[in-house]
Amino acid sequence: MSRASGSSHAGFVSIVQGDGLRLRRAQPNDVDFLIALTTHEDVEPYLAASRPRDRDALLEEIERSRAEPDGFGRLVVEVEQDGEWRRAGAMGYELANRRSRIANLGNLAIHPDFRGRRLSDEAARLLQRHLLVDLGFHRLQLEIYGFNERALRHAERAGFVREGARRLAYWRHGEWVDGVLYGLVREDLER
Repeated sequence: MSRASGSSHAGFVSIVQGDGLRLRRAQPNDVDFLIALTTHEDVEPYLAASRPRDRDALLEEIERSRAEPDGFGRLVVEVEQDGEWRRAGAMGYELANRRSRIANLGNLAIHPDFRGRRLSDEAARLLQRHLLVDLGFHRLQLEIYGFNERALRHAERAGFVREGARRLAYWRHGEWVDGVLYGLVREDLER
């Protein structure tokens, strides 16, 4: 179960607490970690080609996340280790449709040093519950490259429902690849 704590600017609170794991809004001092994560050889090939990986663009996202907490979130996943919180990954959300209360999720990446513990699953569930229950979003959606089998398995473990695919929609790594679409609504949490 998630517990929200910290200050809120009408939206995502500064910290959403889980069991030995928490999500917090990224700060400027996280930028070096985010650069190292998004450019890591075992992470970068799976991120959307359009996502920022350089210092200035990441700092712009961090500032936007702080300025628009209801509509945009650049989050850091932290784990408790030896009594301290350590950065382990990142994730994000963006308002897609205000009237229908839909958010796009993305940018989930767990540093390879922290893989194998299902941190991504727990982090996804924390964010799902916070966005759907605490903030009142109706629907969460995401799109994953068809070749990213690890992320496809994660989405299904985390409760997302596969809704279809955009066939050969994206030029990535020298070829056209599918985008696999997933969705989750509040009622899915209650099943």
